[in-house]
Amino acid sequence: MAGDALLARPKPARGARPDERPRVAQRYWAFLSYSHDDADDADWLHEALEEFRVPPALVGKLTDMGPVPSRLTPIFRDRHELAAAGDLGAEIEEALARSRFLIVLCSPSAAQSRWTNREVDSFKRRHPESCVLAVIVDGEPFASDMPGREAEECFPEALREHYDRRGRPTDKRAEPVAADLREGRDGRKLGLLKIVAGMLGLGLDDLVQRESHRRHRRLAMLSGASVLGMLVSVALAVTAIESRDAARDQRREAEGLIGFMLGDLRDRLEPLGRLDVLDSVGARALKYYEKQEKEDLSDAALAQRSKALTLMGEIARTRGDLKGALARYQEAMASTEEAARRAPDNPQNLFDHAQNVFWVGYVDWQQGNTGRAARAFREYKSLADRMIALAPGNAEYRLERIYADTNLGTVLLAANHYREAAIAYQNSLEATEALLTTAPANLDYQKQLSEMLAYLADARENSGEIDEAMALRRRLLDLIAGLWSASEGDMIFKHKELAARRSMSRLLASRGNIDEALDEAHRASLVLGFLMKTEPANTEWRSIGFKAAFERGELELAAGRIEEAAATTREACAASNGLFQQDRSVTEWRTTFRRQCLALRAKLALRGPSPAGALPLAQQALTIAREEKQPIERGFALASSQMLLSDALRAAGQREAAQGALQAALAAWPKAVEETPRELAQHAALLTRLGQDARPINQRLAAMGYRHPEYREGA
Repeated sequence: MAGDALLARPKPARGARPDERPRVAQRYWAFLSYSHDDADDADWLHEALEEFRVPPALVGKLTDMGPVPSRLTPIFRDRHELAAAGDLGAEIEEALARSRFLIVLCSPSAAQSRWTNREVDSFKRRHPESCVLAVIVDGEPFASDMPGREAEECFPEALREHYDRRGRPTDKRAEPVAADLREGRDGRKLGLLKIVAGMLGLGLDDLVQRESHRRHRRLAMLSGASVLGMLVSVALAVTAIESRDAARDQRREAEGLIGFMLGDLRDRLEPLGRLDVLDSVGARALKYYEKQEKEDLSDAALAQRSKALTLMGEIARTRGDLKGALARYQEAMASTEEAARRAPDNPQNLFDHAQNVFWVGYVDWQQGNTGRAARAFREYKSLADRMIALAPGNAEYRLERIYADTNLGTVLLAANHYREAAIAYQNSLEATEALLTTAPANLDYQKQLSEMLAYLADARENSGEIDEAMALRRRLLDLIAGLWSASEGDMIFKHKELAARRSMSRLLASRGNIDEALDEAHRASLVLGFLMKTEPANTEWRSIGFKAAFERGELELAAGRIEEAAATTREACAASNGLFQQDRSVTEWRTTFRRQCLALRAKLALRGPSPAGALPLAQQALTIAREEKQPIERGFALASSQMLLSDALRAAGQREAAQGALQAALAAWPKAVEETPRELAQHAALLTRLGQDARPINQRLAAMGYRHPEYREGA
């Protein structure tokens, strides 16, 4: 089948899109904003933060906020440091811009303070909302929404408002991260640790446990001073505890780093298309887990191990090592299946498992095992439905259902049910467009839109709706151009452009616009060259490029550009044979590419000075066509190869054998299936050469506006 890609690939869970506001150099760890009525609390908090020493075992740990420092200094405190400043407004604006966090002491006085509200507004226009920490000292959050209690409101208005990525206030409510210093709530001690944990990107337990360890050590020392025997016992106990805790902390730090590598770092590297770097990320992660006993790993560690295996599987598959990829995927799937069994109501466990179910099915698909692949895709859809049932508001899970529906549509497309596939793709396209209306700037949604346009264009093309397919391709190319420009080099869009230009070339040829089709094919080859400079080992890019090259060779041959067609054929044959030698289990590489190479060489021989040389090539192409696993695909491949063999036999003077090959082609032609325009054209040519009535097919092709030069020649 003609297509940009076989299936919709599920995406790893992504983090938030990088903030779009301009950055300035950081000078202060935090800006402390408060009302004068809360000066005593501000005095205490300012001193406590600047005197706080981060436990040594945590210093240097990599978190979402960066490496953990040893101290949180300096802390900027307005209307304290600037008492002698001449221009308070300008100084405060600069301090807000150069502070990493904003700490707001929240009370009814602060909620009524125009000055505090302006500081919150100014900070949120420059920084992400996650960098605003609310500290409650009096009053009640969101009391302004409670009739009769409005005076108790402690959050300033700007703190209650949600600001978008560009720092613009919206009509949505914000959910500030808050610590409560009041007695009976967090209190000052726990509240301080919450604030510090938020600024460092650490879990509260990390700091609480470290503080507890400090107290335990002090008590042990005091007790040991009075009783020497007890000192020895306590020292041994403390050493054992600290050794255990040090090992646990080292494991946490290592797993935190691995989480970063498999998450944020992967998100940054993947758009660059660098398989070598991604490979090292996955390998380092697996090397760490190979040293651990599986039964000792936490659920979170097991999940990360599965993600590392999945990443390694994706890289192996992209490099053409399907056996290695399948082994990684199956090992990862065993872990995620166990996690889903333990916690069947955890949608994240289902999400992780669904990714591996898909990839195992995808390898089956590539190897021609479509029955097993279809079962995997149905299970994948079932998992997506369960995710949505558990978390109906999660847009990421809604995307998974779109992927699942798209994959089942692709199974229909592969079975030659083009109109049914078009209906499935149209539904997925509309669901994707609905998601985009909720978040027009969401890159994942835009990527999915590009996928759906491509799949639907394939279904329309194969249904003979050539104009509709061309309109979808033009829309897709416009979308890709914008996404490539905005993405700062995400190679996935060049991959999509390669596939789209290949398909556009084919559509233009269907309309008989050969020169335009060849121009588009040339643009596709330029895109392939660009991709290969980035990552020459990427077999996915190479596969699409070789398909485009074979199609370009056929166009050049149809246009009478024999020398160009010969050069293109030599290059495509040599390159695609490299893929076949790399992994002979991939059906497309083993059968389709080799048969296309032989067929093009035979056609060139028929147009050259020694047409007899076409016969052995056509015979080899027929032999390979018999290896095709799928019955419908095998039927078309056999019929096409028999027609070529007939031409070669006729050129060799074997007219009776040539007629027999045409009869064999008609016998092999699939019955009662939907045919693409090109298949219809071949069918019409076959009937015409056998002296049978091809008028109904010709009328259908005329209604489609199909004018490919091969069809005109065959008719």
